[in-house]
Amino acid sequence: MNDVSAMTGACLCGACELTAVPQADHAGVCHCGQCNKWSGGMFIGLYCGNTITFKDGSPVKTYRGSAWGERLFCGECGSTLVWQTQDGQNQTASVHLFDDPSAFAVTQEIFIDRKPSAYALAGNLSQMTEAEVFAKYAPSPEDG
Repeated sequence: MNDVSAMTGACLCGACELTAVPQADHAGVCHCGQCNKWSGGMFIGLYCGNTITFKDGSPVKTYRGSAWGERLFCGECGSTLVWQTQDGQNQTASVHLFDDPSAFAVTQEIFIDRKPSAYALAGNLSQMTEAEVFAKYAPSPEDG
């Protein structure tokens, strides 16, 4: 990605304001069961490395959904904000926090084997199953 500058975004009610530097010019979709319940459907995320910061006083709440990941949401309106590893080093923001989410084309789907059969995304997207995602990204027991 070419020299992307910081972007600002906010939740539905505006109480949680954030700044992030996208690490790619594209977005990905997660179809896992937790993302479906957390976001009310597929989670469309923009990978931001560890660059996401919230304005002081933002009522960010955290839900630890696994041994290594957590989900951030607004404590006022409940908006989906960020999925991140518990160390905060890998953050993925909802594209819908930003003014123009269409600026980031969806190029990948993960947990494709968990996607409800009622819909399908158009295009030739990269896809990974649940097992492939865990094999590639989940920490090993030796990682602590």
